[in-house]
Amino acid sequence: MTRVLVVEDEESFSDALSYMLRKEGFEVAISATGPDALDEFERNGADLVLLDLMLPGLPGTEVCRQLRLKSNVPVIMVTAKDSEIDKVVGLEIGADDYVTKPFSSRELVARIRAVLRRRGEPCELTSYQFDLLIALAERAGRVLTRDQIMEAVRGRELEAFDRSIDVHMGRIRAAIEADAKNPKRILTVRGVGYVFAKQQD
Repeated sequence: MTRVLVVEDEESFSDALSYMLRKEGFEVAISATGPDALDEFERNGADLVLLDLMLPGLPGTEVCRQLRLKSNVPVIMVTAKDSEIDKVVGLEIGADDYVTKPFSSRELVARIRAVLRRRGEPCELTSYQFDLLIALAERAGRVLTRDQIMEAVRGRELEAFDRSIDVHMGRIRAAIEADAKNPKRILTVRGVGYVFAKQQD
């Protein structure tokens, strides 16, 4: 049975979450603080960690960083914070996905199963590709042409970027999307360019 460690300090939320996950066939453990989560993982492990960003003791980003020092366990950030940069930073330090509260139980279960399916082949971003991801995220909701994206990352070697933008975007999608063939974050606007979606359905 897949064991999910839920790291959430709001008891009413963690109780509802654990009830829903158990109904879906998962084994669930709950920790209410960052340090407790690290202790629980050290003692009993987990197949996946649902990690709130705002926690007492240690923030979720630090918990994720410490987990990454010792384990490749899949981590999904669960956050009420609306900043795209917070989400991108969470992904960069090792989270596999994120969901923003409020979310539907069906969406969360789908994301858990997608992360567990794709976890076998991690995809690393180059520093150049991460710069591109940040450039898009900082302009979330705005459609950017290829020229605008190039201008946003100017100062780094362009690597014949105008001819390889689609390759770079495909690599970024493979790293951050639950399903790179059906992207929810980095969307193509035909004939124009790309947009980093502000919200996911």
